[in-house]
Amino acid sequence: MRVLVTGATGFIGKAILARMALDQTLELRGTVRNNAQKIAYDVPTVHVGDLAPDTDWSEAVSEMNTIIHTAARVHVMRDSASNPMDEFRRINVAGTLNLARQAVRAGVQRFVFISSIGVNGNQSVLPFSESDVPNPVEPYAISKLEAESGLRLLAEQTDMELVTIRPPLVYGPNAPGNFSRLINIISKGIPLPLGAINNQRSLVALDNLVDLIVTCTNHPAAANQTFLVSDGHDISTTELIKLMGVALGTPVRLLPLPVSWIKMGAKLLGKSEVAQRLCSSLQVDISKVVNLLGWRPIISVEEGFKRVAVGYLNEKNC
Repeated sequence: MRVLVTGATGFIGKAILARMALDQTLELRGTVRNNAQKIAYDVPTVHVGDLAPDTDWSEAVSEMNTIIHTAARVHVMRDSASNPMDEFRRINVAGTLNLARQAVRAGVQRFVFISSIGVNGNQSVLPFSESDVPNPVEPYAISKLEAESGLRLLAEQTDMELVTIRPPLVYGPNAPGNFSRLINIISKGIPLPLGAINNQRSLVALDNLVDLIVTCTNHPAAANQTFLVSDGHDISTTELIKLMGVALGTPVRLLPLPVSWIKMGAKLLGKSEVAQRLCSSLQVDISKVVNLLGWRPIISVEEGFKRVAVGYLNEKNC
């Protein structure tokens, strides 16, 4: 089987190639934005430039059986775009559909699209499922839903199969974003006012997500399906911090402030969105992927946190 991975130097893309490079029966190819980016494991590389509505993917998609599409415009902390929503749509929607149309013309048989649980919403009362009515709030999630819709229509009109995966927060060694910043704070023993949060959050370890992605590249029952994924063990923000402290070997200093105080303080600091993510619940139901594909997480939350801690401490000691 010949597999193309877009975003091959990204957090998820690199992990996919590391896993699939172990399979000698696969012919892998990765795409990068510029020639300065390098892919490990001697995987052939195609420089395609930006993910855009007019990107030429012909060399990258030629003779490929499967595409795993991880490249995207993700959350931008300090967005310089004059209209962020337009830019998300230009890259994540128009850019993705441009790739998919060229994939169809090249005879690609399956397109595995990495979407986001944000398509379902940014907080849940009951666990999210694949049958929920989408309720994206942020521009990134809106663009992912619009890309899903366009890809689904294309799959219905052609012979190319579509598999859509919506992960929640993905964590692993050297994870980007807020998770990395939280680890840094925990490792320094800085007191956190998060000792009384009784929410429930679904997370997914990078190893678990990659295992499902690899499963979806060739499992017959995955064709034209959407899957939610997690570690199968939901935890509160307070539990997350305690478990990460154990993994890092660092005493955790938690102050049991009421959630209402946290939200009030965050609002005054203009950080209401951060407080919402820390204090609200977001759970996903993975029974569909378990029952339909027979898939289960390959590592536990505790093991996932240990791997994060090892990666963090190794990098810190370099």
